[in-house]
Amino acid sequence: MTALVIFVVSYLGIAMGRIPGLAVDRVGIAILGAIAMVSLGSVSPQEAVRCIDFPTLCLLYGLMIISAQLRLGGFYTAVAEKVLGFSDHPRLFLLVSMLLSAVLSAVLANDIICFAMAPILAYSLKRAGLNPVPFLLGLAVSSNIGSAATLIGNPQNMLIGQVGHLSFEAFFLWAYMPSCLSLVAAFGIIVMYYRQNLIIEKIETINGNDMALPQFDCWQTIKGILAVVVLVGLYLTDIPRDLSTLSVAGSLLLSRKMKSRDMMALVDWHLITLFCALFIIIHGISLAHLPERVLEFLSQKGFELTQPAFLTGVSVVLSNLFSNVPAVMIVIPCLDQAIPEPWYILAISSTFAGNLFLLGSIANLIVVEKASNHDVVISFKEHARIGIPVTLLSLLVLVVWTWI
Repeated sequence: MTALVIFVVSYLGIAMGRIPGLAVDRVGIAILGAIAMVSLGSVSPQEAVRCIDFPTLCLLYGLMIISAQLRLGGFYTAVAEKVLGFSDHPRLFLLVSMLLSAVLSAVLANDIICFAMAPILAYSLKRAGLNPVPFLLGLAVSSNIGSAATLIGNPQNMLIGQVGHLSFEAFFLWAYMPSCLSLVAAFGIIVMYYRQNLIIEKIETINGNDMALPQFDCWQTIKGILAVVVLVGLYLTDIPRDLSTLSVAGSLLLSRKMKSRDMMALVDWHLITLFCALFIIIHGISLAHLPERVLEFLSQKGFELTQPAFLTGVSVVLSNLFSNVPAVMIVIPCLDQAIPEPWYILAISSTFAGNLFLLGSIANLIVVEKASNHDVVISFKEHARIGIPVTLLSLLVLVVWTWI
């Protein structure tokens, strides 16, 4: 009973994003929940350490180091400047930027891409006389859609791939088509909605002092790109993904010019801490056999997580209540590792569900926050106008794909 109370209170706090009267965020709430699980005896200190999936954390950490190499080498700045060459043709620019965001998110994780690209786009689009909102919304939704295509595209896919022991190649071959079709649908929706509002009056004066962008370094960028290529090649072998990622990331830290302190400063320690706390909370309710009881109840009512439509619906609802990473952690203990398709559906549906509302994905929040630093306001309502139809079409594509 204690574990259930802690779980409910923690997840309600995560859903709200705060505790009234306190300056604590989602990560802080998750930490408090994990502390309560251990302090009140639902999880022993030894179990708390053992239940943390360190291979997933190593995979996430290594990818952040590789992305830091590219960011400090000026790769993202150079890419954004190249894409801005299409700014005279707004629709083509939107298409290119969404394709680029989707591809980069598939191999470097969507949160990282949004963190690096959003401020550059917000600043540059205003200078180019384009309305930043549709393009930044395009960045958010395309990064989520593109990240669904691989097991390293976002944190929840990394977790699903590690816990479910999924094949990197098999998952990509199953997932790339619904991701591609959903990306086309998202582009069409944004173009239709903003067909009269892609261009604004050119802003004459913009303060550029707040844009301290890394200068492009050809050699450091080449190192980062080679690291990504080598990493994808290693993922196609039987070498554990976490060891491959850490080895490649470690090789990048051996640099004469780029300080390891600067690279590790770009690691999202808050996200890694959130993972650790959620592992402990979920383990607490697992020890109380609560997931099994819920599954048994649903089975008696005729609902099984092996049913694609039901699993998709559960994933969408939970992802938008608690965000997709906490939602996935609730569902994965209930899946059978011998059947890969439900794991595929959970990965893709939870990622697509992140586009429904602003709070459904950390990538969305990153884009909105970075845009606000440049006086670009994206409201909950503005996001929902695009996010709802994009998500519904994406989920329709997924359901049809599972039937095929």
